Amino acid sequence: MTLKHLLTGLATIMAVAVVGVIPIRTASAAELPKLSDAKLSQANKIYFERCAGCHGVLRKGATGKPLTVDITRERGHEALRDFITYGSPAGMPNWGTSGELSEADIDLMANYLLLEPSEPPKWGMQEMRDSWKVIVASKDRPKKKMNNINLENAFSVTLRDAGQVALIDGDTHKIAAVINTGYAVHISRLSASGRYLFVIGRDAQVNMIDLWMKVPGNVAQIKVGIEARSVETSKFKGYEDKYAIAGSYWPPQYTIMDGDTLEPLKIASTRGYTVDDPAEYHPEPRVAAIIASHYRPEFIVNIKETGKILLINYEDINNLNVTTIATERFLHDGGFDSTKRYVLMAANARNTIVVIDSKTGKLVKLVRDGVGATPHPGRGANLVHPKYGPVWTTSHLGDDTVIMIGTDPKGHPQYAWKVVETLEGLGGGSLFVKTHPNSSNLWVDAPLNSDEDVYQSVGVFDTNDLSKEVVSIPVAKWANLGAEGAKRVVQGEYNKAGDEVWFSIWNGKTQTSAIVVIDDKTRKLKKVIKDKRLVTPTGKFNVYNTMNDIY
Repeated sequence: MTLKHLLTGLATIMAVAVVGVIPIRTASAAELPKLSDAKLSQANKIYFERCAGCHGVLRKGATGKPLTVDITRERGHEALRDFITYGSPAGMPNWGTSGELSEADIDLMANYLLLEPSEPPKWGMQEMRDSWKVIVASKDRPKKKMNNINLENAFSVTLRDAGQVALIDGDTHKIAAVINTGYAVHISRLSASGRYLFVIGRDAQVNMIDLWMKVPGNVAQIKVGIEARSVETSKFKGYEDKYAIAGSYWPPQYTIMDGDTLEPLKIASTRGYTVDDPAEYHPEPRVAAIIASHYRPEFIVNIKETGKILLINYEDINNLNVTTIATERFLHDGGFDSTKRYVLMAANARNTIVVIDSKTGKLVKLVRDGVGATPHPGRGANLVHPKYGPVWTTSHLGDDTVIMIGTDPKGHPQYAWKVVETLEGLGGGSLFVKTHPNSSNLWVDAPLNSDEDVYQSVGVFDTNDLSKEVVSIPVAKWANLGAEGAKRVVQGEYNKAGDEVWFSIWNGKTQTSAIVVIDDKTRKLKKVIKDKRLVTPTGKFNVYNTMNDIY
């Protein structure tokens, strides 16, 4: 361990101890900071872009702890400053030591957290319509594909801090287009036909990109709120490409749009009572993951704070039929099992995996036993276990475990909906696991770990022999980006064939980032994609795999 690692580790432990155990002198009213309008605006921007996703727009907490003033004023400015600077092993990023926030930014945010939360603005149909743009009308779009890109093996790559996505040809490893979007694109989703790419930024802007154009670009866009995370399109037979849906963190609502133009058609609030307490009305139940059912004309929608999963039937959106399934609070992300019938969603702050049968529209089970601390699967990973048959896999933000849940109630009923295997990864702070039907590898990242050696590497397991220990692959070192920057390795994504896995090297906005392509069979470096346009690359979404829910 280097001196730098030792000092950072000690500082992290001290920050956690200070903030989590020892109350600091409570700030008095006279000592509360006074921020100018410009500073308050700056702090709001940082908070909504960096913090609200975990701590909530109203700072009431979810995956992250609450940051209400009764808590923050008890801790005080110095403890808040240190915690923001050094982070924690449980998944709080080290915003200061990573270089992602300056000392001035951190000082500002520590002051900001001592003040009452700002009330976010409303955002309804009028605001949506004012923001809605049809850039290229349907009649003016190409009648056939006008480029030479192998679209099924193209990758939509989030350029987080640039407010763009890069479309990269998976065959040539070349950037085919860089497309302007909203800030910090969270996910990319494909229309059922594979022609249109839908992306949503954390600023709630949805962009619709036509992949058939000579140079793929935006054909429509809309802003569905102030902050958001999820977008999806209708997949059921007979409704392909008919509708799109976006879920907002603020305001807490979802919006159904025309699948060809993004015209907003229906808005529905998600405010309501929690599954814990029918008397507890929650003002900010955010929409997390959305998945389109393959069995019914429905969107499957996670409502985070209330712990409810909505099955939104889109056969008649003017007479919307919504089934509400009570599950567990703090629903976050998840995906299908290998049959695309069962949905497994992480209620991450409750260390629970929720299983829904999308064919019957009913809750199957709440899996609690054996689930680690703060599961964060992305969409998870499906593989066939040598002993337990088909399983779905997740890693965790809060510990180093990787768990496997049996998903075959007919062929392996004794193992269905149970944690059947627990593996030890490189460390906590993991965001994504990834495999492919043609692969015998299971890849696990840990970009939010506080140890540089861990977050600059990725772990890989042999799915044919899971008794073998995890192997650490030094992905950031392979990229050879020099000493500058955190160089966090994040989100593996396979190409269509399943013989390459891609990882982003996520550096600061002014630093050099890259994408590393690994030969999946040999686990050796195949290609480093470097380009000055690759600014803060994070998520990657292969068109074919995303369109067909292969993960």
